[in-house]
Amino acid sequence: MVNTNDLSLVLGVVLAVFAIPSLLNAWTEDRPPRFGTIIGLTGLVLIGLAMARSPSGYGLDDVLPAFSRVIRAFLH
Repeated sequence: MVNTNDLSLVLGVVLAVFAIPSLLNAWTEDRPPRFGTIIGLTGLVLIGLAMARSPSGYGLDDVLPAFSRVIRAFLH
């Protein structure tokens, strides 16, 4: 079973990374970045939730192991 804090962290990082191209595209086309902002803020909220709910918190060294735990949980 996957840890919900790890899952929140991984989903938050993925959403935050996917928001970057949308924000850049909106910026280059002089459009309001609505979709990219919503996705980016959702990712940041998920990351904040994971960090707040985790007893020891998350550091940069904990991100890759969290990704591997989540992927391993979904593959098994």
